[in-house]
Amino acid sequence: MSAEHCGCCGTGSDAPASAFNGVPEHVNMDDLMPVSRISIVDDDISVREALPDLLRQFGFEAKTFPSAEAFLDSNDIEANDCLILDVSMPGMSGPELKAEIERRGYNIPTVFITAHGDIAFRPDMRDGTATCLVKPFTDTALLEALRKAMSRA
Repeated sequence: MSAEHCGCCGTGSDAPASAFNGVPEHVNMDDLMPVSRISIVDDDISVREALPDLLRQFGFEAKTFPSAEAFLDSNDIEANDCLILDVSMPGMSGPELKAEIERRGYNIPTVFITAHGDIAFRPDMRDGTATCLVKPFTDTALLEALRKAMSRA
């Protein structure tokens, strides 16, 4: 990866990068991990519409679900290489969904996303299988979080 940055991560150019705006110039597509599928579970329709497009630009296959229950009902758990889970959703929360997935015997790398910047609202990540981003986040931050989560698998 080049040392040149787009400014979204606090170094290099002062021009801000907006979230979900495509692949930054400094991201080498050949450096991406070969992951086939990432599922996004979020009750926010704007997230479910924007993230798959960005993930496809990164070279991933993406599938969305409006709730934890919809994801579990899909019987599609084992087909995932990584999950992006909203922390706070009606019904089952993202951390509760992760716990249920693990109870069923799956250990899938996970990136939690939250609209709450307060650390008290973030899930417990002591097990090292997850990372957490605060909305709105940049495309570069998401890519780095995915790399971090998947490197722990």
